[in-house]
Amino acid sequence: MIATDGTDNFHMEIRIGIVSISDRAYTGIYEDRGIPALHDWLDNALQSKWIALSRLIPDERDLIEKTLADLVDNEGCSLVLTTGGTGPAPRDVTPEATLAIADRVLDGFGEEMRRISLQYVPTAILSRQVGVIRKSALILNLPGQPKAIKETLDGIFSAVPYCIDLIGGPRMETKPDVISAFRPNR
Repeated sequence: MIATDGTDNFHMEIRIGIVSISDRAYTGIYEDRGIPALHDWLDNALQSKWIALSRLIPDERDLIEKTLADLVDNEGCSLVLTTGGTGPAPRDVTPEATLAIADRVLDGFGEEMRRISLQYVPTAILSRQVGVIRKSALILNLPGQPKAIKETLDGIFSAVPYCIDLIGGPRMETKPDVISAFRPNR
């Protein structure tokens, strides 16, 4: 697939930002498990060549905004996955930071992530996860626990590659035995 700028999007290495947002993991109170969970899920699911740009940061809105913008604007990520900071606690500001740097909101991602999580825990209704577009990148706020990360990605990721196609990112292929990327027949 040749993009409008002449680049070959089919053979590009996909740059994926992985951001774990946690005061306690950042300060070393406990080990971050979000980044490894996201790496494992992506390693298992993606057929395309990809590289992770991982960041572990505290729950600071300005820093979250700067990190997300940097991963898209300067690092060239076409997908950014965050974990943590989506609950109702005063320090949970990931959705606000994500919305602040967004060009457009994709409400369906947040709705579906909550619906998936509600199958497992009644407190999923407290989640404020969002999905947004910034330039030609998709940014998704995921839950903080590894089990919930997997459940959520298993439920939404089939729509991610086509979304990235539509916004001008590189073609992302999944391993069909793990998750099938949905692309409508044209």
